[in-house]
Amino acid sequence: MHTVLIIVHLLIALALIAVVLLQRSEGGALGIGGGGGSGAGFGGLFSPRGSANTLTRTTAILGLCFLLTSLGLTWVSLGARQPTSLFDVGQPGAPGAPPSLPAGPPTLPSATPAAPVTEVPAAPPTLPQEAAPEAPAPEVPAN
Repeated sequence: MHTVLIIVHLLIALALIAVVLLQRSEGGALGIGGGGGSGAGFGGLFSPRGSANTLTRTTAILGLCFLLTSLGLTWVSLGARQPTSLFDVGQPGAPGAPPSLPAGPPTLPSATPAAPVTEVPAAPPTLPQEAAPEAPAPEVPAN
């Protein structure tokens, strides 16, 4: 139903635009119907006065249809909502209750550390190792 109303609404809107643009231009308006006094309105089918009356009447009818489809779309979209009342507000999480608010203001992820920073203990002191006896240097024969 909703899709059908949207399609009808768009077709009426396009027809309304076309009919408004066909009307006779007076004082620099956007009309493309021409401002001449000949019987050229609607291809000579009507006199200038007759075509003006026809276009005015068509504009009014299309405007009324546009208003009715707008109201119909509103009525259809409101039918999907669940009724709530301020008097039915109970505990948080109950149907009709407002959502609970967060405890504090939001922060950026970069401003919040990932884990609490703790002081790292120093490395245990190293004991001096006993010096190994030095191996005697190999004797090099003299030449």
